[in-house]
Amino acid sequence: RESHSPSSFHFNCLGQCRLVDIASASNFHCFKLRHFHLDLRLNFAVKEITGWQVLELVAIQPGVQTLVLDTHPSLLIQSIDCKVPGTTGAQDISPSLVYRVDPFTDYGSSLNISLPAYVIRPHRAFQITVRYTTTDGPAIWWLDAELTCGQTRPLVFTQGHSVCNRSFFPCFDTPAVKSTYTATVRVPEGVTVLMSASRSAYSKQDRVFQFSMEYPVPAYLVALVAGDLQHVDIGPRSRVWAEPCVLTCAVSKLGGSVERWLNVAEDLFGPYVWGRYDIVFLPPSFPIVAMENPCLTFIISSILESREFLLIDVIHEIAHGWFGNAVTNATWEEMWLSEGLATYAQRRITTEAYGEAFTCLETVFRLDALHRQMRLLGDNNPVSKLQVKFEPGINPSSLMNLFTYEKGFCFVSYLSQLCGNVKRFDSFLRAYIEQFKFSSVVAQDLLDFFLCFFPELKESCVAQREGLEFERWLNACGPPLCEPDLSAGGVLTGPVQSLCDLWASEPPDPEAIANFNLSSWSTFQTVLFLDRLLDRSPLSHGRYQTILDEMNAEVRIRWLQIVVRNSFYPDLPRIRGFLHKHVSGD
Repeated sequence: RESHSPSSFHFNCLGQCRLVDIASASNFHCFKLRHFHLDLRLNFAVKEITGWQVLELVAIQPGVQTLVLDTHPSLLIQSIDCKVPGTTGAQDISPSLVYRVDPFTDYGSSLNISLPAYVIRPHRAFQITVRYTTTDGPAIWWLDAELTCGQTRPLVFTQGHSVCNRSFFPCFDTPAVKSTYTATVRVPEGVTVLMSASRSAYSKQDRVFQFSMEYPVPAYLVALVAGDLQHVDIGPRSRVWAEPCVLTCAVSKLGGSVERWLNVAEDLFGPYVWGRYDIVFLPPSFPIVAMENPCLTFIISSILESREFLLIDVIHEIAHGWFGNAVTNATWEEMWLSEGLATYAQRRITTEAYGEAFTCLETVFRLDALHRQMRLLGDNNPVSKLQVKFEPGINPSSLMNLFTYEKGFCFVSYLSQLCGNVKRFDSFLRAYIEQFKFSSVVAQDLLDFFLCFFPELKESCVAQREGLEFERWLNACGPPLCEPDLSAGGVLTGPVQSLCDLWASEPPDPEAIANFNLSSWSTFQTVLFLDRLLDRSPLSHGRYQTILDEMNAEVRIRWLQIVVRNSFYPDLPRIRGFLHKHVSGD
């Protein structure tokens, strides 16, 4: 690979080009991580995980005497040992190694391990064992029973994205490094453990769960959840996990849809490489809507209130099985390579499964939100770039925003338009996945492969087309340089805009407004209407009424914002009820 972003690559003293991840303190470029194993014991009483990690490594840079891993102040190191498999005597297992922990950023530290001289030999594997205890770190969320859906037993889950898993286990916490892993997890009686792994087993007698991820993944995609969880199979390679009080609803909302979506995705992008696609529904305390952990999507249970949002979010996580998990952004500065491509893939799936009008409606809704964010941030805000340049110490998670998804989607859509045929672009994406599967890439990898796949586009210099240069897409601030044609959604978005205009008119026409039956609208139509009405609030005429008696959470949160913005006193008590349900976890 010849050309790369200068912010992402530096040259070492030997003149070799190497990737730089400013969010990682590790010297990951000096080693090949072949595999790692976790042996953990969960203690709900004191909210700690104790155990050890074994990393199998090979030095790939000469003269390296120190292994540097990402860690966190909340992760307490007890000891570190080294072993060279296949050797005997003094070199088989060394005494405890010398190490120190240094400050790095607010979100982590560096673990510097001095290596014995005999370890650093070309192409010879060695093992590092780190014994440790986790305390109150950002990756690990301990929920008391009252914060779970069933309110009967406690629950714990991890959330590694973007740079949190360094508080779960010492690691090369960069998306540039992938490896297989195994895990042994010991738990109290009555606790079920799940991990983002392709295989699992359970010994009831020993209360031990065994996991194996046979495909290479970056550290941030290693995930664990443990609690009162049960499952129902919903397809030949999928099951739903949840607390018992949530499980029936989750199964009824998903039905046989997941296998259908997987089949559509495979027709578009090639085989699903992860084997299982399971879903676990987590309490409202889960900090994001969903997380694409391989083989096991984590998703917030409150999403079950809206079938359309559930559909979109699950399909988006399915799309990550190709874009983000199989092929991953090599640094967090180019997160759009995962999220922009996954968003495009999600919309290709929904177009095939539910039609172009539905996909255009959902896209209009999201692009509205993008432009709303743009108005708040201003056109020259650097976070609106696709290639965001991180300053040292900035947490990558704090810069995850709609531009990553929607501006990235618009760029991918533009590449598709250059092909002249969406099916040709589908073929390109299948080839891209096959070429880079289980590796991490930068934007130049994608764009070089695109131009090689379509040589006629390379010959016509599309990358330098005035006003739409690839470099400008990546590094210019502001909104997308162009957006896809969404006119096919007009049959659904037209009535929304008409009603919005009526509500904002002076004076409003009650009879014309009464002709619209919002109860017949889809959720995306309703939230698009409410978002646009909120943009025009406060409305001067002071005429309000509760729009729907039965509202799901996505509709309700928008209606309540309108209530506050317009001082609509009859509905103010609903705000307390909403916060009590969705923030306290009741």
